[in-house]
Amino acid sequence: MDNHSSKPVPAPVAGSANSATQTLGDCMATNARRYLADLNGTPCREGMYARMLREIELPLLREVLAWCDGNQSRAAGILGIHRATLRKKLRELGLG
Repeated sequence: MDNHSSKPVPAPVAGSANSATQTLGDCMATNARRYLADLNGTPCREGMYARMLREIELPLLREVLAWCDGNQSRAAGILGIHRATLRKKLRELGLG
């Protein structure tokens, strides 16, 4: 039995980036366009690629860890990374 089948999943807000009709890729594309418009041609200090990855990674790790009740081994398994890699990323992002 799946241990997480009873965990509530927030309902998406109609028309939002969380809508079930919008893929993760669509959401990222929309936000990349917004960010590019905000930059208005000015280079991002840390680089847009690094910035976007950081912006994605932090909430992803938080949510997966919360889903796993803080169990890093399970979270690493869900993420498809080694537990040591997860711990390193958590330290780098100030979560560990």
